[in-house]
Amino acid sequence: MRLAGKVAIISGGSRGMGAFEAELFVQEGAKVVVGDVREDEGRALAEKIGEDAVFVRLDVTSEEDWATAVKTAADRYGKLDILVNNAGVSARGTIEETTVEDWDRVMNINAKGVFLGTKAAIPEMRKAGGGSIINISSQLGLVGMAESSAQYQASKGAVRIFTKSTAIQYAAEGIRVNSVHPGPIVTPMTEARRSDAAVQEVMVSRIPLGRYGESEDVAFGVLYLASDESSFVTGSELVIDGGWTAQ
Repeated sequence: MRLAGKVAIISGGSRGMGAFEAELFVQEGAKVVVGDVREDEGRALAEKIGEDAVFVRLDVTSEEDWATAVKTAADRYGKLDILVNNAGVSARGTIEETTVEDWDRVMNINAKGVFLGTKAAIPEMRKAGGGSIINISSQLGLVGMAESSAQYQASKGAVRIFTKSTAIQYAAEGIRVNSVHPGPIVTPMTEARRSDAAVQEVMVSRIPLGRYGESEDVAFGVLYLASDESSFVTGSELVIDGGWTAQ
């Protein structure tokens, strides 16, 4: 098994890509702390997985919640090897339509949440002799799109550069840090856009493979970065976008 003996925290782990990653990680031998603000869904997922998973309420903008998640991993499973900063929100609207509250909400969850999770995880990974941090960005952290929002794209671009900075700072301690850049994926977060035929047509027209991705398309890339198979990979960008950014 590719993650035998490893312990992971996955934020935003109650549904969508995070839930698929949690189940896949356990199938590959890991113990998983599922963190999310959706308590009912998170607890149900952990119960479905069994004793190799536990749920913690995790608001990624809260230092206290992150401290609890890391402590849960250490107390229950003895260490922390992997962090997947998966939690995120989307947004729409032009710059002029964006309020300060809109901007702050997206930046706090998508960018500040990654910073706080990374900061909380590093000391425990240091005790374990190293680890792997995987930050979920977006293809829109690499290129712009008029139909998206500036705050979403700025937040995902911030994740990309934060990843590189962290990778450089902690490489000597064996802590690897990489970003993943999914294109449009079939998840609850994209449901509203997918139900709008005009928007759906625009999105699919930009994907050379001609379809939205599925959660598993991303999860297997995350699994690779979490495993020792990627031991020489840090500060990199794994783009899983159906060819969107190749054009």
